[in-house]
Amino acid sequence: MHKKVIMYKIGLALLLFLNTACYSQIKTTYWQAAIHRPDGNNIYFSFKLEEKNKKTILYIINDAEKIKVDNIYFTKDSVFIKMPVFESSFKARLANGEWDGVWIKGTAANDQMLPFSAHKRIDTTLRKADSNIAGRWAVTFAGDKTKDDASIAEFRQIGNYIAGTFLTPSGDYRYLHGIIDGNKLRLSTFDGAHAYLFTADIVNSKEISNGIFYSGAKGKEGWTAVKDAYAKVLTDAVAMHLKPGEEKLDFHFPDLDGKDISINDKRFKNKVVVIQILGSWCPNCMDETAFLSDYYTKNKQRGFEAVALAYEYSTDFNRSVKSLRKFQQRFNVQYPMLVTGVKVSDSLRTEKTLPQVTPIKVFPSSIIIDKKGKVRKFDTGFFGPGTGTHYEEYKKEFYATIDELLKEK
Repeated sequence: MHKKVIMYKIGLALLLFLNTACYSQIKTTYWQAAIHRPDGNNIYFSFKLEEKNKKTILYIINDAEKIKVDNIYFTKDSVFIKMPVFESSFKARLANGEWDGVWIKGTAANDQMLPFSAHKRIDTTLRKADSNIAGRWAVTFAGDKTKDDASIAEFRQIGNYIAGTFLTPSGDYRYLHGIIDGNKLRLSTFDGAHAYLFTADIVNSKEISNGIFYSGAKGKEGWTAVKDAYAKVLTDAVAMHLKPGEEKLDFHFPDLDGKDISINDKRFKNKVVVIQILGSWCPNCMDETAFLSDYYTKNKQRGFEAVALAYEYSTDFNRSVKSLRKFQQRFNVQYPMLVTGVKVSDSLRTEKTLPQVTPIKVFPSSIIIDKKGKVRKFDTGFFGPGTGTHYEEYKKEFYATIDELLKEK
């Protein structure tokens, strides 16, 4: 046999061996999980378990979003999982290839605990979808009181698979996905804080009825929708403004290391500054932090600054810092994150922290100030990456606003 042919075969065999060796180190399985509400309605989500180099990694799947979870601990017949952000964790027993345990979530009061189970995913037979509901919908939730509560839904559909989100005056419901079984719609999401389930009957391609929105352990609200390509979200009801006679903010709070930081400090002088209003319990705040942290890293040398004001579940400084550290580390936040020491549930939270402005109604919100320290713009009703083109429009407007302010003398 020709020498080149022999070397080629040896090389090919070696390559196949190396590939096989690599793949043997990776074991991937897909799982179906369920959070069991007291009323019997389960909030489903999917995750992928991957084992590589003796380390187990879990990815929670919400349509295009893959949340990496690497704080996983196995011991004998149990598994313990801590979510990368939020006060959220799982513990479960392993038996017969299934997990059975609880989801634990921090709240303003006591920790909330809900039964949780998971098994390796098995494909099920679905009825053919009766209708295609892709597109934009005008949505009415049962709690809506006026036209200012106007919300929309935008869906993508391929066969029985459905994905999209709801956009409301206070923000979006992030990445939702699910199935259409005949005329039955089911959409859900789980990110460690949000545990949402939307069900409904699809009347036809232009009408959705008998919708129910399940949230967490007890939340339940009706909804309906009609197809409307021109439907818009109205955010006037959640807008913030300066109070009469005010033009600047004046605050100081401790950062995560306990150092007092003031908006009047030298680092903010002659800079365009974004004041980020957030809470470590808030998934939409997570999306905004990912965006703002990346923008800050790339633009701080241009004279751009940012500072976050956190409103947490409690006034316990150490608890707040522990939760906010997760945000800081997950998104490599380089700007100051300050603990206001005021609970998000405090009806006087704005008066106690930012008395120059009208009430903070939604999280996240942001305030943009110019080089002279004057408030120039309020952003409320943030729409994140799960909203597709709405997120791109938000970013485009944000970039333009900052660029114009940076040009000013």
